[in-house]
Amino acid sequence: MPPKWYWPIDPSNVPKIVVEPPGPKAQEIIKMDESLIMQSFGRWYPLVIRRGYGPVVEDVDGNLYIDFNAGIAVMNVGHSHPRVVEAIKRQAELFTHYSMTDFYYELIVKHASMLREIVPISGDKRVFYTNSGTESIEGAMKISRGHFRNQRPYIIAFLGAFHGRTYGSMALTASKPIQRYGFNPMLPNVIHIPYPYPYRCPFGKNLSEEECGEAVLGYLEDWIFGKMVDPSEVSAIFFEPIQGEGGYVVPPKNFFPGLRKIADKYGILLVDDEVQAGFGRTGKWFAIEHWGVEPDIITMAKAIAAGLPLGAIVGRANIMDLPRGSHANTFGGNPVALAAGVEVINIINDEDLLVNAQRVGDYIKRRFMEEMDHVELIGDVRGLGLMIGVELVKNRKTKEYATKEIEQVLYESFKRGVAVISAGKSTIRIAPPLNITMELAEKAVDIIIDVIKKVDRERVK
Repeated sequence: MPPKWYWPIDPSNVPKIVVEPPGPKAQEIIKMDESLIMQSFGRWYPLVIRRGYGPVVEDVDGNLYIDFNAGIAVMNVGHSHPRVVEAIKRQAELFTHYSMTDFYYELIVKHASMLREIVPISGDKRVFYTNSGTESIEGAMKISRGHFRNQRPYIIAFLGAFHGRTYGSMALTASKPIQRYGFNPMLPNVIHIPYPYPYRCPFGKNLSEEECGEAVLGYLEDWIFGKMVDPSEVSAIFFEPIQGEGGYVVPPKNFFPGLRKIADKYGILLVDDEVQAGFGRTGKWFAIEHWGVEPDIITMAKAIAAGLPLGAIVGRANIMDLPRGSHANTFGGNPVALAAGVEVINIINDEDLLVNAQRVGDYIKRRFMEEMDHVELIGDVRGLGLMIGVELVKNRKTKEYATKEIEQVLYESFKRGVAVISAGKSTIRIAPPLNITMELAEKAVDIIIDVIKKVDRERVK
C-alpha cells in the first residue's frame, strides 16, 4: 500500500520552483541570521523553510522541494503529520512540563513500555530519557563506566564515527577534524580504531568485505588489546551500525557478530548509537537488527518524536543501575515530546512505513547502481532502507574524493527542487521521510542523476 497523503498540496505539482532560490524573502532572513546567530555550523545551501507537508518542504518564497534529508534523518513520519500535530495540541492543553526525574506522570510509563517492545534487546530492560542524541551518548558513557563502578575506565570508538559535539560525545567523535579542532584536551581514555569501510578498507585495497571486517576485528584483538590496553579495563565499545556523518558506511555482514563475540569474551558492553539509523530509517526499527546482533545499550534521538527534542537510552536492566542522584536532567522525557513519540511509533506501525522504507529504498539504490555503467563520477552506492549513500569520486581507480563536484551536485539539485545533503567527504546522503511516495522518489532521483551527469560532463571538458 502506498503511504496515505494527508497534506493540502498536490504531490504531482512537486517540486515547484516559482522564484529562483534564494528568493527575496529568503535573502532577507539569511542576512538577519548572519548578524544575529553564531555561525559555528555550516549550512548546505540557502534554503529557508516556511512549512512542511509530509515528504515536501516549502520555503518562504513559495518554492516546493522534495525533502531528501528529512531534517537530518529526523522527520521519519514526515512533516506535520496530523496525528502528531493533534497529539501535541492535546498534551499542550494538559501540561507542558513537570520534571520526570523528580516526579511521575503516566505518559512516560506509556512511551517507555512501547520503546521496550521495539528495541532489539531481549530480557528485562530500562529506559532513561534525554533531550538529544549527544546527551543520550553522554548518558550511555556514564552508565557504561558507572556500571563497573569506574573499574573499567576505557572506551573504544571508531574512526569515522559521529556521536555528538558536547565534550564527552566529542571525545568519541572522529568524523571530521573541525569537529575536534581547538577543543583539546578531550575526555581521556577513549581509543579509536579503524571502521570496516568496504569501499575504502583501511587495511588494504584488495580485501573483500568480509576480509576487511576480519582485519578490523583482528586489529582490536591483536594490537589494541595485545599492546595498548588490557580488555579488562574497557567498559564499552561505542558504534554506529551505519556510520552517518562518516559517509553512510555499511560494514560487512561478519563485523557485528564478530564484535559481539569479542565483547562477550572480555565482558565489554556494546553500545549501539541509533540516533540517525533508528526508528525505521533502514527498513527495520533499529539498524543493528540487519546483523541479528543484540547490543547491551541503545541510544536514540532524532526521529523518536517527529522533530521535538527527545532522546532515550535503553539498556539491559542489570546494566542500567546507576545509583540514585548520580544522573538526571530537567527536560528529558518532556510530556509534549513524549505525546509526539507515542504517535511516531503508532504511525510507523499503522502505515507500514518499515515496508515502504525498504521498498522505496531498494528502488533508489537500484537507480543509482544502474547509472554507474554510464557515469564515472559515481564510485559506490550503499545503504539499507532509506539510509543510502552515493559516493562520488573523480576517478574510480584512485577513488579520489569528488569534493568540489559534490558541492555542485547538492546546490544544483536544490535549485531544481530537491533538498539533499552529503556525508563523509563526497557522499550524497539520501534520507527522506519514510512516508515518501514512489512518485516523489522517482522525481527526486531523476533530478539528482541528471545533475550528476551534467557535473560529470562539465568536469571532463
